[in-house]
Amino acid sequence: MFAETKSLNEECGVFGIWGDPSASQLTYFGLHSLQHRGQEGAGIVSCDKGKLMVHRNLGLISEVFKNLDDLKRLSGDRAIGHVRYSTSGQNSIENVQPFLYHFYDLDIAICHNGNLVNAKSLRRNLEEDGAIFHSTSDTEVLIHLIRRSQKGTLIDKIKESLNLVKGGFTYVLMTEEKMFGAVDANSLRPLVIGKMPNGAYVMASETCAIDTIGAEFVRNINAGELAIIDVDGLTIEKYTEDTTISIAAMEYIYFARPDSNIAGVNVHTARKTMGKRLAIESPMINADIVIGVPNSSLSAASGFAEESGIPYEMGLIKNQYVGRTFIQPTQELRELGAKMKLSAVKGVVQGKIVVMVDDSIVRGTTSSRIVTLLKEAGAKEVHVRIASPPLMYPSFYGIDISKSAELIAARMTIPQICESIGADSLSFLSQEGLIESIGLKFDMPYSGLCMDSFNGDYPAGLYDYEEDYLNNMTEIQKENLRGG
Repeated sequence: MFAETKSLNEECGVFGIWGDPSASQLTYFGLHSLQHRGQEGAGIVSCDKGKLMVHRNLGLISEVFKNLDDLKRLSGDRAIGHVRYSTSGQNSIENVQPFLYHFYDLDIAICHNGNLVNAKSLRRNLEEDGAIFHSTSDTEVLIHLIRRSQKGTLIDKIKESLNLVKGGFTYVLMTEEKMFGAVDANSLRPLVIGKMPNGAYVMASETCAIDTIGAEFVRNINAGELAIIDVDGLTIEKYTEDTTISIAAMEYIYFARPDSNIAGVNVHTARKTMGKRLAIESPMINADIVIGVPNSSLSAASGFAEESGIPYEMGLIKNQYVGRTFIQPTQELRELGAKMKLSAVKGVVQGKIVVMVDDSIVRGTTSSRIVTLLKEAGAKEVHVRIASPPLMYPSFYGIDISKSAELIAARMTIPQICESIGADSLSFLSQEGLIESIGLKFDMPYSGLCMDSFNGDYPAGLYDYEEDYLNNMTEIQKENLRGG
């Protein structure tokens, strides 16, 4: 099964640019730098002289636009784009964004990062009211809400609709006259604004995307904010005052690129500090080397090595050019493809006591495979150190771990997990260590972090997911919530 070899995935990356004659080309480069946020589909909508045009398809951004004419055809000085991983909705062309709608009085494009926890009930109500949906993605819900709003202006319609959707989200929308960027009331998902030397404004899921195209960081779009860009420039308005900052901790741990900053905190620096704190909290091991699992764990591994004084080595190599293994027709070929993705450096690990630092353990299958890989390469012992707390609860805000049964930490104790993955010892970073390592300074629970997957606290609520979540809780999850 594909699920046995895949890792965590986050839903999407969004990008928009307003006021540059090379808008679609710059969007392409911006999406390329956000490719880590989604590899299943990509698309761009541009606007030229009032006409909105779209090209989208399944695959990586380079695959979708392998015919350069498709990119050249997207003319105009404004564009929005999207890279997708499907946590909500099937992986099909109908769900690839941006979505483009042609109404009698308005052309509008939309793309979305995150997950709406009340999409099912909203969609049911909309369908009962006559709405017709063309995809299974929850992104489409917002457009139907906007069209049904009785407010006077488009901005007011968007604001009203944003107050009806719940969960973790960022939206980028575009008409011929304006571009909009919106962030959920908890700031679970990041969205930033940059400015090009020629004055063009840029929106992106991460700062690395605006850096890539030579834009300067302007500001974050904060919880409950709606950014509006038009010929008069940038305006920031609030669509709700009912906000509580709860930035997804997994952005720092896993999803964001190391060169991105989230809420002013550099991701690499946060991960390195997590590694240092992990070394302090973990039992001492008389190890020979520290290695990281490429790519998101390398920063934490370097911090662990620096703090522990154990030499840091490159004991695992990731093949950057292997295709997506889950499309292979047989399980045997899928497993071979998975092995090709990661290789142990035999000359480095052979005969050594190894500390293997990783960012998380989800299902346990990947960790088990890597431990086996290292021991087959001659490692005497493999001690696993995880630079985050145990992933014990499902996430419903845009990460593909929505079932408790998928999480090994929801079913096993730490000693049981250690035995299951074949490690000689296993230790996790504490929740307090994670919060302090990231170092946000917000005066609120968890210092402005959403720790849902670690502590079962869901700041944006569960809505449509609550009954299923409660009915499928494991005994370990219940005991943890009781403080056991």
